[in-house]
Amino acid sequence: MKSTVLFLSGDLIFASRVRAACESADKTFSLAGRLPEEPNEDVGWVIVDLSTRNGVVAELMPTVSRVCPEARVVAYGPHVQVARLKGAREAGVPTVLTRGQFDAGLSSMFAD
Repeated sequence: MKSTVLFLSGDLIFASRVRAACESADKTFSLAGRLPEEPNEDVGWVIVDLSTRNGVVAELMPTVSRVCPEARVVAYGPHVQVARLKGAREAGVPTVLTRGQFDAGLSSMFAD
């Protein structure tokens, strides 16, 4: 079972909410600034905060395909940052949410 949630964000306060959701679902939380260079088959989720890590979006999906191909990928950002949300969709991110949508679904996001 893929048990690591890789959270790409610079928002340490919101990261604590994501960590709590991971822990309640018995998942390992990992806060990072970018994806790992080497394959990591334990990564089950890659979550990108578009407000702080939008720069990774262009290469996100090709890199995920190489290092953690079975990971579920989610990007989220403030609803007012329409261009960033659109850019993530155009880059092939399968799930793009507003921050409010992401926060509302956080308690059940990591349930298998």
